[in-house]
Amino acid sequence: MKLRLSFVVLLMLMLLLSACGKKEIEGAVNWPVKDFSATSNNNKSFGLKDLKGKIWVADFVFTNCADVCPPMTANMTKLQKMVKDEGLKNVEFVSFSVDPTVDTPEKLGNYAKQYGADLHNWTLLTGYSQQYIEKYAMNTFKTLVKKPVEGDQVIHQTYFYLVGPDGKIKKSYSGFKDVPYDEIIDNIKTLQ
Repeated sequence: MKLRLSFVVLLMLMLLLSACGKKEIEGAVNWPVKDFSATSNNNKSFGLKDLKGKIWVADFVFTNCADVCPPMTANMTKLQKMVKDEGLKNVEFVSFSVDPTVDTPEKLGNYAKQYGADLHNWTLLTGYSQQYIEKYAMNTFKTLVKKPVEGDQVIHQTYFYLVGPDGKIKKSYSGFKDVPYDEIIDNIKTLQ
C-alpha cells in the first residue's frame, strides 16, 4: 500500500513539475491557420505543408504600395536579421501579396531584395485571386484586405503575425510603427 501511495505521489509531482516547465505566450489567440495554395517568389508552388512544424512570421504587403508596405518590409528585414543574430533556428518569414494580379513572383523577389531580405527563409506569395486573398486574410488572420474598384492602392492592416510550429497564430504585433521587436524575439524563443 505504501509503495502504491508513493508511486501516485511521485506521478502527481512529475505531472505538476512538467506543467510548470511549459511556457506560454501571454495573450496567445491560437487561431488555426487554414491551408492555402500559392506561388512563391521562386515561381514554385507553396502552401501550409511547406511550413509544417516551423515557427513563422507573416504579413500582408504589395509591391506598388505607396505608404505602409515599405516601412513594414524594412521592419520585417530588421526582425529577420535579429532572429539570425539571436541564433534562432527553424524560423520562416512569409509575406502574402494583397495585390496578386500585379505582384508576379519575379516582382516580389525583386521587391524583397530592395530591402535586403534573405530569401533563404523569407517567402513572398502570390498566384491566387484578389477575392481569395481577401477572404483568406479575414477568415484565417482576422484582418482586412480590400482592393477598391478605383485606384491601385489596396487597403490592408499592418500587423505581423506569429505562427507556432503547431500551425496556430499565436499573436499579432504592429509591423508598421513601434514594432515590439524584443517581445517578438522573446515569443519566438518561447515557441522553440
